[in-house]
Amino acid sequence: MPAKEKTLNDLFLHTLKDVLYAEKQILKSLPKMAKAAESQELKQAFETHREETEGQIERLEKVFAMLDKPARGVQCEAINGIIEEGKEVMEDFAESVALDAGILAAAQAVEHYEITRYGTLKTWAEELGMHDVAKLLDETLQEEKKTDQLLTKLAEARVNIKAA
Repeated sequence: MPAKEKTLNDLFLHTLKDVLYAEKQILKSLPKMAKAAESQELKQAFETHREETEGQIERLEKVFAMLDKPARGVQCEAINGIIEEGKEVMEDFAESVALDAGILAAAQAVEHYEITRYGTLKTWAEELGMHDVAKLLDETLQEEKKTDQLLTKLAEARVNIKAA
């Protein structure tokens, strides 16, 4: 008997689990990034994003509840790799003038990953008729874009100049 054909709904749920796992891993890594950063502004950006990430996890748990599904993540090798790369930068550039630029770049890689995931999930939710879910996902998407813009401004105004 052939396996059940997977649908967009199955893919949506899998990706939702993926992003829940990713957010929890990001939540664990943000304090380490804040501690390693030398710039007070960068430290503050990471602290602010940590608080935001807690809210994003709560929002994801609400989405799972709306779908009547358990809020369980699945391992995400992409975010594991991005976070590992950030750890390597923190080790390789410790005590160098380029440390904050490297940490900030690693943080932006995380943001860009999240932006792509939430953008996709929002689109799929809309296509699946889950308009309330799409609104929640869009809230997080907008937060991620705002964080990315903040990091870009910080990089251009101070961090990259110091590293040069």
